[in-house]
Amino acid sequence: MGNDGILLFDLDPDWGHGARIAQHLKMPVSLHEERGFEDGELKVRPLVGVRNRDVYVVQSLQGDAERSVHDKLCRLLFFVGAVKDASAASVSVVTPYLAYARKDRRTKPRDPVTLRYLAGMMEAVGVDRVVAVDVHNEAAFENAFRCRTEHLEARKLFAAHLAPLVGQGGVSVVSPDVGGVKRAERLRESLEHALGRDVGLAFMEKTRSGGMVRGGTLVGDVQGRTVAILDDLISTGTTMMRAASACRAAGGGPVFALATHGLFVGGAPTVVASPLFDHVVVTDTLPPFRLPEKLVSRRVTVLPTAPLLAEAIARIHGGGSVSDLLAD
Repeated sequence: MGNDGILLFDLDPDWGHGARIAQHLKMPVSLHEERGFEDGELKVRPLVGVRNRDVYVVQSLQGDAERSVHDKLCRLLFFVGAVKDASAASVSVVTPYLAYARKDRRTKPRDPVTLRYLAGMMEAVGVDRVVAVDVHNEAAFENAFRCRTEHLEARKLFAAHLAPLVGQGGVSVVSPDVGGVKRAERLRESLEHALGRDVGLAFMEKTRSGGMVRGGTLVGDVQGRTVAILDDLISTGTTMMRAASACRAAGGGPVFALATHGLFVGGAPTVVASPLFDHVVVTDTLPPFRLPEKLVSRRVTVLPTAPLLAEAIARIHGGGSVSDLLAD
């Protein structure tokens, strides 16, 4: 991959996602400096010249034991501002997990549309492009930003992982809610392409209000089939649990839980350990640090996204089409 003119910075080096992307691009991670002050303020700047260079900044926006999501967002905004002030030709934010993507519309009077506000902050410091993986609502993501956006999907990673595991029997892809049916349909198509045979589709009827989930009707056939339940993320895991329970009751199994982003908050460890699931599959857009290591080793597969992100960066820089990455 040609990388002339590219600089890549990793604002979360402990996780090493930027380093893995850089390895696939056959280039180094550029150095930057972070300094904290006694009052809690922060200084962050590049340690290499960025003038007339295309800069890619890798930062997943999730809270962890060291920094909150807001700390990471401020670091990202301040760093992008410093890079733009230093005359970079362009700055692309590569955020495998984009915080606040779920709050993309008003569901109650006077609700915030936080995704749009986040977009405004990024644009204010000069972000030219945002690259994200499996946001909650692709259309809302694209509409929130006035700068360029690139939306990548992990479905081909899931299809390649599942294909050798499902055997010769029937397979159904299940969306745990109506809103995710299009996402599930795209995985169904990818899995059909990988398997060379028909794959079924089903979904759960579900409503959410005031933090309470209601409804639990399964629409579609899963009896006697391997079940792949797909969502954009696993938070507490209750949505996945309800879908798995309904699929088991309808005669489905084995059951795989698939999610691009493994947040694993609250009671998620209990959900991951549940016998309702044969296995849980996520990607490395987030480290599964909230789960016990033994549970991860027994029950969770983490698929790498660095090759996908590196290829997207190479195509962006070379003027190629990122949408081709989504084609089966």
